[in-house]
Parts: sequence; C-alpha cells; structure tokens
Amino acid sequence: MKLDQKSIVIIGGTSGIGLASAIALQKEGANLILVGLDEESCDQAKNVLPGNHKIICGDARAEGLAKSAVKECLDQFGDFNGLFHVAGGSGRKFGDGPLHELTLEGWNQTLSLNLTSLMLSNQAAIQTFLELGHGGSILNLGSVLAFSPSPKYFVTHAYAAAKAAIEGLTVSTAAFYAPQNIRINVLAPALVETPMSQRAMTNEEIISFSKSKMPLGGGRVGKVSDLTDAAIFFLSDSSSFTTGQVLHIDGGWHLTEGQYK
Repeated sequence: MKLDQKSIVIIGGTSGIGLASAIALQKEGANLILVGLDEESCDQAKNVLPGNHKIICGDARAEGLAKSAVKECLDQFGDFNGLFHVAGGSGRKFGDGPLHELTLEGWNQTLSLNLTSLMLSNQAAIQTFLELGHGGSILNLGSVLAFSPSPKYFVTHAYAAAKAAIEGLTVSTAAFYAPQNIRINVLAPALVETPMSQRAMTNEEIISFSKSKMPLGGGRVGKVSDLTDAAIFFLSDSSSFTTGQVLHIDGGWHLTEGQYK
C-alpha cells in the first residue's frame, strides 16, 4: 500500500473532498487525524472511517488548532508525514462578490476562511517537519478560479484572490523548504459535486454552461473521486521528486471558452 504507516492530518477532512480523500488514503494504509468544523460532519466521518483515525472538531481559522492536530498525530501514531489542507469555502454569505459590491466583511471573512486557515496549517506542518528532522508532504486545495475566471456565474473576487494567494504561498514555500525535503503542492479543481457547490449544482443554466466548459467525460461535473488518486500521489513517496506544482483537475475548464445559452 502506498501510504502504509504514513501518518497524515487532513484539515477539513470530515466532508466533501476531504472525507473522500480520507477514505481513499485510509485504504492505502494511512493513519489519519481529521479536523472538521461541526459536530454533524464529524459524526458523519466517524460512521464511514473504520481504520486508524481520530477526529477533532474545531475551526481551522483558530490559532493553535492545526498545531494541536499535528501534535495529536504524533501522540497517536508516533510520527507525522503529511498534511492535506482542504478547509475553505465560499464567502458569498459574508458579502463576497464582484469587486464593486464586495464588502470589507466579505473580504476579511473569505480570506480568513480560505487563506489564513491554510497558512496556519502549513506553518504547523513545516515547524513539525523541521523539529522532527525529516521531510514530508503538504498538499493544498486551490481552485481553477485562481487563474481561469468565470465572470458570469462564479463572481466571488475575494475567493479568487485567496485561491491565487494559495498558489503563491505554495510555490514560494516549496522553493524555500525543498532543501529539507519538504514538498508542497496544490490541487486545483473546477466545479466538483460537494456540499459547497449546491448553488451551482441546482442551477440548470450553470450546469448547461459547465458541460461546455468541462468537456472531458461528456461534460460532467467533477466528482470527489477525481481528486483522490492525485491526493494519494502527492502524499505518498511516489511524489518524492515533485514540489511546487499546481495540478489542474478541471475537466478541461482552463482550456475552453464555454458556451452560454
């Protein structure tokens, strides 16, 4: 198994892409610490994960939570080998939107949710790798909207800025910590069927557009399973010579124009 005896923390691991990845990583032998935001998702994860794992409920934006999760990984499994940061989401309900309508709260909340939480988890992981004296892997979840905007249907400019910043942070830290064999990479999906994407998934106009924007697979929406094999690759020794990469898992989104009705 590719992840046998690997001990991994997933921030945002109790629903959507995070939970699907946890299931896949566990099948490859990984020991897991999952951090989820609410009791409902934490309970859901408990019901589907049979192997070595522990679930912590808490807000990824809270200083110290990621450090606690990494410490728990060390306490439970005796080592720490990887971090997958999935936590984040839309700031639309806080006031994110097109720049001329974007509120300061929308900006601050969206960056905190998507970027600050990731900075804290990446920092905790790197500090621990340096203390342990061995390398490891960090995988961050970005978005195709960081570099391939959709100005009609996905107009959340703070979200796009946060996801673009994730790429910048990943590349700059990957360069800095490469001599310590710390690998840092990004998965950048397009529209994926998750709890976060329900607004788009229930809009026939958006779904029609996405069929032309993501032509692979007959124009289907992405599935969480489309990302799990990539997560296994980046968090295993298979990627031991790979760092600072942004992998687009987007069905061809960034290559196509997309058609409006």
